[in-house]
Amino acid sequence: MKTANIILAGFMGTGKTAVGKKLAEKLYRSFVDMDALIEEQAGKSITRIFAEHGEPHFRAIETNLVEKLSQQQEQVIATGGGIVLNPENIRNFSRTGFVVCLKTSPDEIIRRVSGSRHRPLLEQKDRSARVHDLLTKRKPYYDAIQNQVDTTGLSVDDVANKIIVLFQKYAN
Repeated sequence: MKTANIILAGFMGTGKTAVGKKLAEKLYRSFVDMDALIEEQAGKSITRIFAEHGEPHFRAIETNLVEKLSQQQEQVIATGGGIVLNPENIRNFSRTGFVVCLKTSPDEIIRRVSGSRHRPLLEQKDRSARVHDLLTKRKPYYDAIQNQVDTTGLSVDDVANKIIVLFQKYAN
């Protein structure tokens, strides 16, 4: 299982991309940012995909990508925050990889995403209320992931090191 993918799930702003890049660097693996890959393949931003085709279309693209990525090895994969909404996505990744859910406090999420204009699910006036609402709805899905790392107050390097320790226990 040492060749298993390491999949980072969690709500937006929990550090999946930053930690994923650091983890890939430390483990000499390729890094895949699912959202960036979807944008590249679609030739448009996720915001535009949502606006032009709707969330169900985006989720279908996401699920197809999960199926492809779960057939590969030795990658660090940062998922989109809503990947957990289709339980089959986590099951597919878990069959061939090590899934970790990154968490942080709602206040920290709001702070981290406050300047972002690339969050289609937060395109409303009260971002704080929307973050709390989405977190509440998704909490059971995130909590169902066995491996959890709280990123609140930790550096990217510290989070990556925690994941490496968990992965080594899993791989041995």
